[in-house]
Amino acid sequence: MKKKLLVLDLLLLALVVITGERTRQRWLEARKREAAVFGQRLEPLPPPPYTPLPPVPKVTAAEYNEVAQQMLFSADRNPTVTVEVVRPPMPKLPVFYGLVNLGSGPFAIMSVQPGAEHKPVRFGEKIGEFKLVSAGQDQIVLEWEGEQVVRKTAELMVRTEEPQQAAAPPPKPAVQPAKPATNVITPAKREGPGEDIGGGRRACQPGDTSPAGTIMDGYRKFERDTPFGKMCHWEPVK
Repeated sequence: MKKKLLVLDLLLLALVVITGERTRQRWLEARKREAAVFGQRLEPLPPPPYTPLPPVPKVTAAEYNEVAQQMLFSADRNPTVTVEVVRPPMPKLPVFYGLVNLGSGPFAIMSVQPGAEHKPVRFGEKIGEFKLVSAGQDQIVLEWEGEQVVRKTAELMVRTEEPQQAAAPPPKPAVQPAKPATNVITPAKREGPGEDIGGGRRACQPGDTSPAGTIMDGYRKFERDTPFGKMCHWEPVK
């Protein structure tokens, strides 16, 4: 019985030795194949063909025109802002009394408003806020704010002949005690040449009663009857 067990043990030992030897041989062969495979030098493959990308176009402001035309913060999506310029109303036209020509060129007799002091105005000069461009018997041309205003002379002369409304009778003054008489001082009359009206001539002063032809301060007095009344001026004595 012992001999059989000993033989079996020997057989098992031999089987283990043979199995271990074969396993070792296979492991060595695997290492050789691994060294042979990983030890080879791989040649790099050529790169694929390269196609360059198209160049990026330059950015211009015109490309964003649509964005500007459709602004999100504008109610009508319109970037155009319309500014309405409110012009002041045209003032009242001056009053025209007539056209006078004393030999040195015509000039108009005008005033800024009815009742104001009238004065001679030559073409190109200003009367109030208007500039006199031209004047004739039937038509007068003024300029205001760069715009020409054409009116008939009758329209500017009617203003001086507007009928006055009937004034209500003044209330009767209350009876007051008599005041002591006071001396009334009458202003002295002014004679001689007045202000310069152009062309070397001077106007006659209000209240001047000196006769025509009077020479004073180097000027001679001239008077002339016109459809608009008596015209008076002083000219230098030559």
